[in-house]
Amino acid sequence: MRKLLLSSTLALAAGAAQADNGLYVGAGITKAKVDNIFSRDLNIDSTAWKAIVGFRPISLLAVEANYLDLGSETRSFAGFGTAHADAKAFAGYAVGFLPIPLPILDIYGKVGLARWQLSGNPGPNSSLFRLSDNGTEFAWGAGAQAHFGKIAGRLEYERFNLPNTDGARVYTLGVTVDIL
Repeated sequence: MRKLLLSSTLALAAGAAQADNGLYVGAGITKAKVDNIFSRDLNIDSTAWKAIVGFRPISLLAVEANYLDLGSETRSFAGFGTAHADAKAFAGYAVGFLPIPLPILDIYGKVGLARWQLSGNPGPNSSLFRLSDNGTEFAWGAGAQAHFGKIAGRLEYERFNLPNTDGARVYTLGVTVDIL
């Protein structure tokens, strides 16, 4: 029994370690949520977009870069004027894939860094108070993708902090294409 388990494990690992030559590009439609911006009741809850480029040298591992347009929001506060916020991010990830025995399905998790930018104005006399802040934060995510030949459809979730907010949560429905 142990020999069967060991040989099965080695066979799966060998299959998973073969090279994929996986340079890929893609894009997605995102639902971005950034709440409590500037410690006010200003929330970005918008449909935006994302660009994806990645390299998957082996079946279990990839590196990926994403550009995320997180959207913008403008809100009027009675007696306090108008507040506006605009957010975007560039993220780099190491992506790990689970070695599941379904050849068209990938389940993955990713960790990395997000370089974000948040700009706008927090309230009254908006022409006098403009804010622009940026930084780099730890980012993580998880998702699943189904691939059919060189095309893959993916559904994923990403999360990272943005100071002066409750953080960014991004849901993506995307498509990637293998180009090499």
